[in-house]
Amino acid sequence: MYRHMLRSRVLDERMWVLNRQGVAPFWISGMGHEAIQVAVGMNMVPRKDWLAPYYRDLALTLVLGMTPRDHLLSVLAKAEDPNSGGRQMPAHYGSRAHNIISTGSPVTTQLLHATGIALAMRMRGEDAVCVTAMGEGSTSGGDFHEALNFAATHKLGVVFVVENNGYAISVPVEKQMATPNVSDRAIAYGIPGISVDGNDAIACYRVALDAVQRARSGKGPTLLEAKVHRLTSHSSDDDQRRYRSSEVLEAERLQDCLPRFRGMLEDLGVLAPGDADSMRTELVVELDEATSYAEQAPTPLAETAMLHVHGEEI
Repeated sequence: MYRHMLRSRVLDERMWVLNRQGVAPFWISGMGHEAIQVAVGMNMVPRKDWLAPYYRDLALTLVLGMTPRDHLLSVLAKAEDPNSGGRQMPAHYGSRAHNIISTGSPVTTQLLHATGIALAMRMRGEDAVCVTAMGEGSTSGGDFHEALNFAATHKLGVVFVVENNGYAISVPVEKQMATPNVSDRAIAYGIPGISVDGNDAIACYRVALDAVQRARSGKGPTLLEAKVHRLTSHSSDDDQRRYRSSEVLEAERLQDCLPRFRGMLEDLGVLAPGDADSMRTELVVELDEATSYAEQAPTPLAETAMLHVHGEEI
């Protein structure tokens, strides 16, 4: 779990560097969200289960089999980009090989896609699970209600994961909803609603295990809310210092899931002194190689600009 989390973090950090260098046009980070994403991903079966992702789900896509090279090819808009061949903006994930459906820019629509996938799996007699994730801001949209209501009524194998970082861009959660927890809404659909400390990797793993097993066994969906911290601005085009104080930001950084998990593992003797630093060094080597490859990879040919925009004649 720690290696998956760290791998996502160093890749995320690299994306910010490339953006600030003017090489990558845009980035939207998952830093601070890694624990819940890795916990959910490690309870899924790659290439069997499905993911309808949220734009911060970098760690989750890595657990399911995508690579740093895949994501760097995407952020640099290269022809080999497996997400879209360089046609989508960064952090819009999609991989047929890994059952990750393409992310759209309108938030919350992926919940309906996930529910439809789960219905299709039911009709085919499959025991696969579909996971979909969102920010807490998405729960204010009508698609949230429609997806949960349908999935709950038909006991579909969906896990709805809310990565609640307290802000929908710059709007704090208390201005979005009157209930203290998103999970409180689950009772209206007759399904379990669980809130977990999204900075506690082990707690996240336990609740993810239960939710995925429930979906796979035909008992229906779970609304799983992880209270996480967004350690960066909403995106590379945002400056959260305009609406969040330095004191609040520093307090959240002190609760960062990655050093917290490292400390726990070191206290337990699972990680020996220096292991985490050696792991980071290894992952940075992998990342440097992936960055070099992506930077040198060819861009899409101009004549392919309309490919996949309209139906192709066979």
